[in-house]
Amino acid sequence: MKFSENWLRTFVNSPCSSNELAQALTMAGIEVESVQPVASLFDKVVVAEVLSVEKHPTADRLKVCNVKTGKTEEDLLQIVCGAPNVSAGIKVPCALIGANLPDLVIKKAKLRGVDSAGMLCSARELGISDAAEGLLLLPADAPVGVNFRSYYQLDDNIFILSLTPNRADCLGILGVAREVAAITATDLRVPEIRSITPETEDTLRVHVIASEACPLYCGRIIRDIKLDVLTPLWITQRLERSGIRSINPVVDITNYVLLETGQPMHAFDLAKITGTIQVRYAFSHEKIQLLNGNELDLNSDLLLIADEHKPLALAGIMGGVESSVTHGTTDIFLESAFFIPAVISGKSFCLGFSSDSAYRFERGVDFAATKSALERATYLIQTICGGRVGPVTEVKHQLPQRHAVNVRTERIKRVLGINITQDQVNDYFKRLGFEFSVKGDVFNVTPPTYRFDLTIEEDFIEELARIFGYDHIPTHLPHTDMAMLPASEAEFSHTEIKRLLMMRDYQEVINYAFVDADWERDFADNERPITLKNPIASQMSVMRSTLIGGLISNLQFNLNRKQIRVRLFETGCCFVRDNENNYKQIEKLAGLSYGDIASEQWGIPARNVDFYDIKADIEVLCRDQAIYFKKFSHPALHPGKSAQICIGDKSIGWLGEFHPRWQKKYGLQRNVVLFELELENLLLKSLPVAREISKFPLIRRDIAIIVDNDISVHALLTSMNAEKSIIISDITLFDIYRGKGMESTKKSLAFRILLQDTEKTLTDEEADFAVTSLIKILESKFSATLRN
Repeated sequence: MKFSENWLRTFVNSPCSSNELAQALTMAGIEVESVQPVASLFDKVVVAEVLSVEKHPTADRLKVCNVKTGKTEEDLLQIVCGAPNVSAGIKVPCALIGANLPDLVIKKAKLRGVDSAGMLCSARELGISDAAEGLLLLPADAPVGVNFRSYYQLDDNIFILSLTPNRADCLGILGVAREVAAITATDLRVPEIRSITPETEDTLRVHVIASEACPLYCGRIIRDIKLDVLTPLWITQRLERSGIRSINPVVDITNYVLLETGQPMHAFDLAKITGTIQVRYAFSHEKIQLLNGNELDLNSDLLLIADEHKPLALAGIMGGVESSVTHGTTDIFLESAFFIPAVISGKSFCLGFSSDSAYRFERGVDFAATKSALERATYLIQTICGGRVGPVTEVKHQLPQRHAVNVRTERIKRVLGINITQDQVNDYFKRLGFEFSVKGDVFNVTPPTYRFDLTIEEDFIEELARIFGYDHIPTHLPHTDMAMLPASEAEFSHTEIKRLLMMRDYQEVINYAFVDADWERDFADNERPITLKNPIASQMSVMRSTLIGGLISNLQFNLNRKQIRVRLFETGCCFVRDNENNYKQIEKLAGLSYGDIASEQWGIPARNVDFYDIKADIEVLCRDQAIYFKKFSHPALHPGKSAQICIGDKSIGWLGEFHPRWQKKYGLQRNVVLFELELENLLLKSLPVAREISKFPLIRRDIAIIVDNDISVHALLTSMNAEKSIIISDITLFDIYRGKGMESTKKSLAFRILLQDTEKTLTDEEADFAVTSLIKILESKFSATLRN
């Protein structure tokens, strides 16, 4: 929105200076993008009349002018001018000797031998416009000799507003004036609009077919207008300072009323309308050429103003060339309508151009001012162009309802955090022009028809905050009592788990939970992953049920950048379906190791990382828990080099080498060892328990037994620890043998047994009895035999 400050002050003359006014509007939510002077500073420029023009004796393009700049003979000046439009009888601005113009100082001079006592000026030379062809011509009634700056009202500023979409009411100077009046507590002066008495009974029948799109349509005929008159200077100035060029008096007036009230209007040449006016949607075969020169093939979702045979205008957007008001028009049909914003919204974008009308209609205009804007435009047309006015044709359907909203005083205080009194609220609502009633501490407020953005209680509270002044609301730093939370001794923190892995030479990565569906099939054998309805990319279309896909992608990224040793881990949520097809979120920890066990160096031989290296890392993570590993099959892992990680009867994760098939598919040259654990199982730790330290020596006994290959060491140790004697303090496997002298279905296991008592030194008989008891357990449960 762009407008003249002088024009604004005809509605509300605030005591604020230009900069103070801009600041006040901005702080109230109406951002003032810039304040620019209408013209550069200059002096000694007056209104002058060219009395005669003669050809310069020695220059073809120069003319010698006799110019009147005042009432005395001394005010008759000879000025040499080269402008193409200089002629006798015109009135123009004239810079006198000593005048300081934006780019030069006027001095008495000789041009090709002829004295020149001043300069006749163009708009560019005065800094009014960047483009100017010839002299700036003034109206014939311009008073000769007066200060041109005062006459042309150049001590003015142009305000440019950057409005948010909800403030369509400020797309007219009247709406801005309402804001200024409310913010500065200044009286608002609105031009009185009276109904024009018809001088003819001529009407044009209006048929609103699309009543849901156009609930209000007003129009009237005006006959015998004169388009050969000049638009008054005060109108053209205000239009130009709002960025609109003058076309003809009727079009200028409709544009002026648009800027003044925010109500778009349009005038049709009555002679070019056949039959009735229709408001309807376009037919698929119709075409129209618009005022901007575009010829459109119309779609059925475009609303039209048409007659019985052809489209006349795109409703709420732009008029057509065929029915436009041009030189020679004597009778017009003037329309003013209200269109539902949703019908106009988005059409400019689809058509590839916008207009002042569309910009306002798609945000919402004041339907209560539709008819009064028509009366205002009629008054100006009749005053300037003459003509005989017909009665208003008004077609009205269901208009938007404005429902009252309860605004509670206590709610205002709680939301704004300030102690605002009921009298203040009453005053602010009056200044804003809201209709309201008060019952107790509740205000029942009806939003005005020009404010489509006010629908709930918080909207009105925001209005109070704007008028109170955002800069007057005190700021308080947030305050809270903070205390250290107790750290449980019975569990690890996530940070401790991560620190353990970083100490084992791993680096943390973070990946998206959205992954490629192929990863779910390859690494989790998941044919029914949780899919996203609106994925951000085709390769991120499902939710992950495992962290492995992201780690493999990170590995590829590093290998492509010549990294030959990679150790990564990630903690994050995975998403699965339970048995009832509900979604379940599980937090997991996964790791990956690729390349040599250590960085290349002279002191350690190069060796590729293997299953047991990563098994050691996992045992460090689970150091306070009795974990064990058992044979396991996983779709992402090598069938013979993978294991399940368990605590008691519960599986907490898996470990193994990457499957050769996926290793080939994902372009990996060396083996990859992976693990994945449910994080919650790693966070538990056992509390230390004090016990007596024995003063007596340990006794060691070693036994070697032969068992079947399919019997796990874990099963043997579990049974022995469950039924061992109280004097046995530790049982550890220290050797496994298969080979020469051993059946192919058998293996030899050697265990170290430590014995100790806290009361006395053990005898050989006591130690031998305890060891024999263990051997009997192994013989009875696992058919084990002692190895000779």
